[in-house]
Amino acid sequence: MKILVIHGPNLNLLGTREPDVYGSATLDDINQKILELSRELGMEAETFQSNSEGSIVDAIQKKTYDMLIINPAAYTHTSVAIRDAISAVGRPAIEVHISNIHKREDFRRTSYIAGVATGQISGLGVEGYLLAVRAGKKILNG
Repeated sequence: MKILVIHGPNLNLLGTREPDVYGSATLDDINQKILELSRELGMEAETFQSNSEGSIVDAIQKKTYDMLIINPAAYTHTSVAIRDAISAVGRPAIEVHISNIHKREDFRRTSYIAGVATGQISGLGVEGYLLAVRAGKKILNG
């Protein structure tokens, strides 16, 4: 079982970017926790971060994974291309957001990804990623 975790634009700035919204954990901290939990659960995980929509679409289309966990960040609210890529590959996908997008600005409350995702986790901080990994194992085990 292999999980691909994609982090979208500006998530490379975690730890210093708006810590009151996103917390103090860095992207490296998050990735380490994901990789550690995946190993504990007998799964393989790969993490990827890009500020480029096309690179994210390319990563999704490679289909080198059984399950996708994605925090599309700002692309959540704008990217039909990422939505279409998720839909096209036919793999289960969990959308994750560190902050609660439904309690923020109006434009952040709309997710283009939610309609093609297996589920969405929003507002639980770094723990949301770990919950997604655990959910991914259950989904893949049927």
